[in-house]
Amino acid sequence: MDKFWLKSYPEGIPAEVDVTQYQSLVQLLEEAFKKFAARNAYACMGKFLTYGELDRLSRNLGAWLQSRGLQKGARIAIMMPNVLQYPVVMAAVLRAGYAVVNVNPLYTPRELEHQLKDSGAEAIFILENFATTLEQIVAKTNVKHIVVASMGDLLGGMKGAIVNFVVRNVKKMVPEFRLPNAQRFRQVLSEAQKLHFQPVAIKSDDVAFLQYTGGTTGVSKGATLLHRNVVANVLQNDAWLCANMAGHEDEAKIIVCALPLYHIFALTVCSLLGTRIGAMNLLIPNPRDIPGFIKELKNYKVNIFPAVNTLYNGLLNNPEFAKLDFSGYEICSGGGMAVQKAVADKWLKVTGCAIAEGYGLSETSPVATANPANTKEFSGTIGLPIPSTEIQILDDDGNPLPLGHAGEIAIRGPQVMAGYWNRPDETAKVMTPDGFFKTGDVGIMDFRGYTTIVDRKKDMILVSGFNVYPNEIEGVVALHPGVLECACIGVPDANSGEAVKLFVVRKDPSLTVDQLMDYCKEQFTAYKKPKYIEFRLELPKTNVGKILRRELRDEKKSA
Repeated sequence: MDKFWLKSYPEGIPAEVDVTQYQSLVQLLEEAFKKFAARNAYACMGKFLTYGELDRLSRNLGAWLQSRGLQKGARIAIMMPNVLQYPVVMAAVLRAGYAVVNVNPLYTPRELEHQLKDSGAEAIFILENFATTLEQIVAKTNVKHIVVASMGDLLGGMKGAIVNFVVRNVKKMVPEFRLPNAQRFRQVLSEAQKLHFQPVAIKSDDVAFLQYTGGTTGVSKGATLLHRNVVANVLQNDAWLCANMAGHEDEAKIIVCALPLYHIFALTVCSLLGTRIGAMNLLIPNPRDIPGFIKELKNYKVNIFPAVNTLYNGLLNNPEFAKLDFSGYEICSGGGMAVQKAVADKWLKVTGCAIAEGYGLSETSPVATANPANTKEFSGTIGLPIPSTEIQILDDDGNPLPLGHAGEIAIRGPQVMAGYWNRPDETAKVMTPDGFFKTGDVGIMDFRGYTTIVDRKKDMILVSGFNVYPNEIEGVVALHPGVLECACIGVPDANSGEAVKLFVVRKDPSLTVDQLMDYCKEQFTAYKKPKYIEFRLELPKTNVGKILRRELRDEKKSA
């Protein structure tokens, strides 16, 4: 395949990365633990965890897991927000020869039951705040070992005790639960100190993570990510992001980790890439608390800031954010959903650091394309294929389209998953015979190799035979000074088949439907113009902050 986009690469970026330099993620982790032992690996709520401590705690915990009689390759679930226990457990599971099943802590009992059954998880580490969900369904699963952590477990004596008291008794964030066979995290760590860890021979084709997709296509499926898939993406991101970032060998960079670690974007780009370069991840357990988030940011000179559009937007709309010191900002990367131009322009103006948008999915570990990290402006594209990655734009029959034509984005590279866990039929639907993964996203690639996402295939609205892409509508409406957030969907229409319905959260409470309709009339050709506008106090979102158009559509169906 002609990789013509390589001509657009910034200087110093290789066309390929050597993905064989690590046999497994464990080798990558253990190298960093030794190399950066004295450096801080994570910070959370004012407490620091060094790479040396992470090495010791995860090795001990790995020994404890092995002592349970779990066989190599067993699946272990982690259901936690961004707290210090997460990286300890993740490293322990991988080092002991098991596979991590990342679980969204906000799952309902039904969603949790599906994921635990589907993955065949035999053990789970869970924060006590969410234990009541597990209690309701655990008897229907294969889970034999439950470890319950408290928010303050690794924060140190007095501080940990105070945090636990406040979480349980003041904020009332821990509903009552009964899990008679569960053990406490601190008790497990204490037992683990006396046990002997047995190093495991881990191959590049062993499963590292089962990363469940959001279920936007129906039932949630586990993307099977092998050690070599995730190692490849860490090295690809290192080559792409860090080539122009001076000094991380001598001085630890600080990464803001506000996106949840159970999500593939934060897992690879914050945690694992951070480990590879000896950075410190600043964990933010609750990024929705914008004032608390900003207060935390005041204490650190941040260098790398990965986020999604809604998070960037939330920070910018708090006047305290603009008072922070942005002099350390080197890379701000956007992913998870489309970054809107209005947000990107304001971010650049406030921080002086442009958002370099990238693109990927759980199935691609996740990054497949990115804008140059040292970009000076927002491009509105998802960038170029990163090293060792190929992109094709396919028509509905799976044939490659010429440049400039809209079609389904397909990705080939060492970061592409092995398939969906125990679902060969679903895997066959998304993989082409020559190894490309069909993403379900519609995009256009230009002559330089930059791709612009038009939309999800499933989100496209068909108005009188014309394609309307919600991303375009939302991007333009978001530029209106009275709009905070918006989303649009297609609704049935007797005349045009479907019509555009717009949902808006106002920034200016005086904004009216007529004013916004007039604005849209100026901006859009007739078939693209919203027929209906509904103001909302908030929009449904995933825990990462991605707006859920699907929920808005489902509301309309059931109404």
